[in-house]
This record gives sequence, C-alpha cells and structure tokens, in this order.
Amino acid sequence: MPVGVSITERAAERIKELLAAEKKEGQGLRLKIVGGGCSGLQYKLDIDQQKSGDRVFEKAGAKVLVDMKSLLYLSGTELDYKEGLMESGFVFQNPNVKASCGCGTSFTV
Repeated sequence: MPVGVSITERAAERIKELLAAEKKEGQGLRLKIVGGGCSGLQYKLDIDQQKSGDRVFEKAGAKVLVDMKSLLYLSGTELDYKEGLMESGFVFQNPNVKASCGCGTSFTV
C-alpha cells in the first residue's frame, strides 16, 4: 500500500485558487482526521502553515499538510476535487475506510 497522499490536478488547482483568494500563498491545505460524526472519524480541512513533524505532499505547487497521527488513517488516499450542479468540494478516495455513514462525511477504519 502506498504511504502518503496523492493529489489530482483538479485538487491542486483548487488548492492554489483557495490560497490565492485568501492571500495565503506559501501555505498549504491541512488535511486532518478528527473524531466525530456518526461513524467515529471525519476529515477536517484548513488553510495552514507547515508545522514541525508534518508530512508535506505536493503537486504542481499545491501543498497538502498532514500530521503524523492523521497519516495513519490517510496512507494511500487520493485527494480530488469535484464540481457539479448540486455540490462541489474535495473528495477522498481512502483505501483504509471500512464503512462510512449515509451522509458520507464520517467513516470507520
């Protein structure tokens, strides 16, 4: 199983757009796993500075920052961005997920 997080071209472009809009160039998108939701774990996204101990995954100048604890749940995950008529947002293809809730925002491993 691959160790780390891969980023699609669409996700990289969206990350760069978000950072430019917030005037936060040089920072990255923090991807974190936190407790909560109906299945026990959920994804949390923030714009943030790199911190000591972070793993940094990069594509086309876009950075995704992951702390070591979250990386345990994210190893092999692909981060994509989907845009549609009803909803748009980041999408996670996480091979570690065993089950997810009906709303699709929380999961178990």
